[in-house]
Amino acid sequence: MKKIFLGLTTLALAAASTASAATYIGGSIGSGLTVHYQSDLDAASAVRYGLNLSFVGLSSSGLTLGGGVDYLNSISGQNYGGLSPYYGFGLDAGVGLGSVTSIVLYPHVLGGLKYNVSDPLSVFAEVNAGPAIGFATAGGNSGAGVSFGYGGRIGLNYRLP
Repeated sequence: MKKIFLGLTTLALAAASTASAATYIGGSIGSGLTVHYQSDLDAASAVRYGLNLSFVGLSSSGLTLGGGVDYLNSISGQNYGGLSPYYGFGLDAGVGLGSVTSIVLYPHVLGGLKYNVSDPLSVFAEVNAGPAIGFATAGGNSGAGVSFGYGGRIGLNYRLP
């Protein structure tokens, strides 16, 4: 009897811990057109993986691919008329392969507001800023540069069942 109770307790705890971690799919516009997958780490934090569609392409000049990852954390206890503030940090990267080979890295901090429209649907708006670090080579010549980057986006999240 104790073994059955212990097994059921373990199963219930495992189900409870995975049930609290919600996953989302969504997209945003602003500093690029992005689709993303987001997973809650706990009740206050999440990680978001995005693919920047405005940087993805295949043309006569080569292949380009861009994406990023962001860590998001809610500001606990704060809610302004349904708007929930959050902050975080992330890293975006873009790669261009072709007549010019380039890599751009964009480590950044971000802040935003989320609003739950209905049970599975929420919208968000956020801004980000940080250094943009680029490396490029073309025809034997290479170069590097650092500038200050910033951006913003508005987006939509849909919670998966």
